[in-house]
Amino acid sequence: MRLVMFGYQTWGHRTLQALLKSRHEVCLVVTHPESDHAYESIWSDSVEDLARSEGIEVLLAKRPSTEMISKIRDLAPEVMVANNWRTRLPAELLAIPSRGTVNVHDSLLPKFTGFSPVIWSLISGASHTGLTAHLMDDDLDTGAILVQRAVPITPTSTGTSLVFDTLELVPEVLGEALDGLEYGTIRPRPQDRDERTFFHKRSDRDSLINWDWPAADIERLVRALSDPYPNAYTYFRGERLRVIHAHVSRCRYGGTPGRVFIEEDGGMVIVAGADAYRGAAAGLILDVVRTDDGVNHSAVDYFGRGGGYLTAVR
Repeated sequence: MRLVMFGYQTWGHRTLQALLKSRHEVCLVVTHPESDHAYESIWSDSVEDLARSEGIEVLLAKRPSTEMISKIRDLAPEVMVANNWRTRLPAELLAIPSRGTVNVHDSLLPKFTGFSPVIWSLISGASHTGLTAHLMDDDLDTGAILVQRAVPITPTSTGTSLVFDTLELVPEVLGEALDGLEYGTIRPRPQDRDERTFFHKRSDRDSLINWDWPAADIERLVRALSDPYPNAYTYFRGERLRVIHAHVSRCRYGGTPGRVFIEEDGGMVIVAGADAYRGAAAGLILDVVRTDDGVNHSAVDYFGRGGGYLTAVR
């Protein structure tokens, strides 16, 4: 089949790699210009460079234009494929391919519609994430499902490890979806809108630790924001600290959330949870913290004997 691909960053790069290894013809690639946004400057394998190296025409755009739509109409693709395209594709464009437009989204839709789905799934405590190939419609990530594969979220999963896990599924999921459309062997399954969860784009504020959260929730936040993502952070006596590694305490600790308390298991206990005053919940043990100069520190060495509070402001 003749294809036009829309994609960006490593997700788009992996998708284009899979298409180049398939029997399908990629006649045009559309991608975004480079960005310095914190979540767009990482996972930055270039779709543009890969397409040009294969002699495929490339259009750079932030969003579709009238000229782009006209060009794609002239190409008459049977299918369009999108992965990590960051702006809305209008109905006029989606109507062009005879077999529809396939979007590849890194969650188990209709859960975790929207942005940064792998990170949000780990933060939220979901048991699985995964990859979904679905037909695109006028709304965001709501079209009928073609193929899904699940990835378990384990107690040691990080945002980074889960991204790699889902990226590995791209060739299989996309290949099966395209085969199903070409040969008519897949019956698209409408999404249940009542099950939909929709997450916004992440910003710096979303990485700030709230010590009113239970320790287990904060620990998942720390794992979700593993390098190279902007790490979970807090403030101590005016200095920003990024939390690189932490775990939930064995003992229960009481007091005020954010209190730097005492050593346990080679790390420093921080009192956590809105009801910490009851003394019925675990604390969060910080193992490794990173200062703004980029240096990692043992939390016990950094905090010494304890005392003081971790806060949301300098």
